Amino acid sequence: MIKNIFAFTLSAIILIIIAIALYWQHTEPIPVVIQAGHEGRENGNTGAVSHGTQEVEWNTIVADKIAKKLQSWGIETKRVGATTRPLKAKIAVAIHFDGAQIPCSSGASVGYPNKESQKLANKWKALYKKYFPFHWQKDNFTKNLSNYYAYYTIKAEKFLVLELGEITCKKERRWLKPRLKKIANLIAATIATEFGLHPHINLK
Repeated sequence: MIKNIFAFTLSAIILIIIAIALYWQHTEPIPVVIQAGHEGRENGNTGAVSHGTQEVEWNTIVADKIAKKLQSWGIETKRVGATTRPLKAKIAVAIHFDGAQIPCSSGASVGYPNKESQKLANKWKALYKKYFPFHWQKDNFTKNLSNYYAYYTIKAEKFLVLELGEITCKKERRWLKPRLKKIANLIAATIATEFGLHPHINLK
């Protein structure tokens, strides 16, 4: 009886693995997937909070605006939250704002899983460093960036995890708050160049 249960379980696992492999093989990638970090979570890691500012709210605002802008340019874009079914994408971008135990010790940063993503990260940094006037961390400076959990559910040719600034830093928080739409437009413009578009970028 035990042997039969083991054989049945093993067969089921093998069939599931085969089904997943076939799914990935025959599924066309979505051009762009935009994830709002922590969106939809009610417990666990729900994002940074500082002086009434919730990271997840800003993540959602920026992610929504990016998706809307890309769609207005004719680029198919899917918006997802913290958890999603397995997806394939050409480009995936996860939106976050950092929090730090020591205020103003973090700033902006970017994470990615591979060399192709690094090229896109360099393009993003070249633009955002002209606009964001605060401190930058080195790429993949935490495990949450270098080994981001969604790398395994959103299989993207290029994947960026963007920490757009530190909300636990008063001066950064005040600078960021009125500029969320502008930041979203800069991200959308960076992504659009990967599809041969060259939107006008105003850094004022």
